Amino acid sequence: MTVTTRSACGALVSLVAVLCVGSLALVDAQRGGRGGGRGFGPGAGQDINLPENPVAVAIPAITSEVTGPGAIYESVQSLPPGRDLAHYGYEAREYFVTGTAAGEPYKTRVVVRKPRDNARFSGLVLAEAMHPSGSAHLFEYTSDYLMSSGHAAVEIVTGGLQQFPEHNAARYGDLSVAPGQVSEILAQVGALMKQPSGSPLSALPVRKMILAGTSATAGVLIRYLPAHRVYRRPGMAPVYDGFLPHATGAMVPAVDAPLIQIPTMTEVASGNVTARQDGDAPGDQFRLYEFAGMAHVDTRDSVRFQPDPCRDPVMSFPLQAYVSVALDHLLAWVDTGTVPPRAPRILIDRDATNDGSLMALDERGNAVGGIRNPYVDVPTAQYGVRNTGADPLIPNPSAYIAAGGLAAANQMCGLAGYQKAITTQQLRSLYADKAGYQQKVRARLDELERAGWSLPVYRTMILADAAAVTF
Repeated sequence: MTVTTRSACGALVSLVAVLCVGSLALVDAQRGGRGGGRGFGPGAGQDINLPENPVAVAIPAITSEVTGPGAIYESVQSLPPGRDLAHYGYEAREYFVTGTAAGEPYKTRVVVRKPRDNARFSGLVLAEAMHPSGSAHLFEYTSDYLMSSGHAAVEIVTGGLQQFPEHNAARYGDLSVAPGQVSEILAQVGALMKQPSGSPLSALPVRKMILAGTSATAGVLIRYLPAHRVYRRPGMAPVYDGFLPHATGAMVPAVDAPLIQIPTMTEVASGNVTARQDGDAPGDQFRLYEFAGMAHVDTRDSVRFQPDPCRDPVMSFPLQAYVSVALDHLLAWVDTGTVPPRAPRILIDRDATNDGSLMALDERGNAVGGIRNPYVDVPTAQYGVRNTGADPLIPNPSAYIAAGGLAAANQMCGLAGYQKAITTQQLRSLYADKAGYQQKVRARLDELERAGWSLPVYRTMILADAAAVTF
């Protein structure tokens, strides 16, 4: 089934092969491309009649944990192998939340992921709107960091509602979120989670909470920012303490809270990325972090890319490891006031005739500038964007690619990056042998960890990638 909706570019678009160049609100449709329902899409959820002055939002009602009827809708499908919630001693609990927003009633779903042992809870929470395609992407993208640190995550459904009754009508048939309600719902649920009683997190309790989003849900976050100025908790404290929009090049308005924006190479290479400068003043606490090697979507662990449906080998660059760097800096900023470092941006030469990219590329074809990592500084491959689907379609593709055919492969691969290995001769010229290569990776990784650009929780994974390289 193909659903159409009104995009941020003002045109009807299909979720099979959607690419809104003007806003770069790229809908990756990570689960099934069927998103939609009420309040769905890059342009959905616009606020109607925001209050002129700050006002305390109503605290919505929340059910006890939902355990039936039937099976839960699983919005986390693409965690790293062997590192799921059980591995970290975490649990996921589902609730229904009801209230009134924009003058209309609503009913939505909230999933809370937290340590089973409340004593492990850090006091910090990542909240995100579920991607309209049905995935909690920011949890997936930062799961190792979140769960190893004892942080909690709250997923709030604001779009893609029709997928729920398709999965289990008895359990989800009456979910309802109307256009124009989204920001008020995010504020109400966020305020609920910080209540001293009556919330799934009240016993912990919450110290700070940030709102994050990627691609389409980065758009949801950006549209929430005007509401952040006026919607408050009881007592008039802010609902969210910071913001993390990922995979968007949009100009983000200044707000009275720290915000770290993460455009990927997909946005940078398009030439459509914000020129907003970093700031430290009250009301302009902003960082722009561009990671060399990062594409718009994760392809290392995503079930959509298993097996690889793309023309060029899909990249195994660990997007998780570097989105988590930004999240770690943001949480320290909002929690302890630790001001994060500024970072160089990826260089743009605006000349695609010299190397096929508007980005400036080094002799190995990797982006120049940006936040560095061993994958581009001690390279064994070129990491580039964008990819395209293999034509003809590969045999035995993933369920989504099988359902959507070549259009689905082109859609997903267009949001992905590619990885082209350098030759054995080049490897030997650069590093002499495998031992020399691994030594350089370890040395660079040590430097990056000391500088705050790589997290120790990902060290084993990065070194294992280096150990897998053959000469």
